[in-house]
Amino acid sequence: MKNMTHAKYLEIAKIISQRINDGTYTSRLPLPDQETLAKEFGVSRLTVKKALDGLERQGLVYKQSGLGTFVSSNIPIKSSIDSPANMFMGLKKQLGSSNVKSEILHFSVEFPSEQIQKNLDLKSSDPVYDIVRLRIVDDLPFIIEHTYMPVTLVPNLNDEILHNSIYEYMHHTLHLKFGHAYRKIRAAKSSEYDQKYLNAKKDDPMLELEQIVWLTNGQPIEYSTSRNRYDQRDYTVLENNRF
Repeated sequence: MKNMTHAKYLEIAKIISQRINDGTYTSRLPLPDQETLAKEFGVSRLTVKKALDGLERQGLVYKQSGLGTFVSSNIPIKSSIDSPANMFMGLKKQLGSSNVKSEILHFSVEFPSEQIQKNLDLKSSDPVYDIVRLRIVDDLPFIIEHTYMPVTLVPNLNDEILHNSIYEYMHHTLHLKFGHAYRKIRAAKSSEYDQKYLNAKKDDPMLELEQIVWLTNGQPIEYSTSRNRYDQRDYTVLENNRF
């Protein structure tokens, strides 16, 4: 485990997920406690907790107050296109970097409109990146992302980063940490962009995710909309009722 990167919790979550899938950890039985897992992986209990929190958002485990963390039963309605609505990782991290490519449809620096000023708590003189990317998964068009970010908070953004992962650059190079996000999911009619780049038909409904993401210090860092065809992605929410 000494070769783990700074995203140790993601590596630990992946290992635990594999153990759940291969039956090492059994449905409706408790996982080893956090202290035991922390000793096994050579990390802090906080890192283990973060890994388990991520697995809980995916529906793989559930927590019972005072009893520990348990392996969830299979979710019959779960599908391969499900995406948790409360995820903070980028598409590359979620699906695997080898599967995801990015085509830049638009990239510019400009002064923000009144609405973008409100969304990102900016002045009219604060420049923003205006980015439109087509995300391609397994060589098929998947999502169109339209993103605005303050230039001062995300300096030196370039084509190379846009072709790879903006979130990876923000987290690992700039050491920025997300605090919270507000997300709105709705149905929409297909646009010319959708029809051109996502192979949507004029009467295909689109699934749109609109979000604002804040850093841990309360500063808005991103306003974006993501659009995909109705048959290519679902957004899921797992509710836990702990009493």
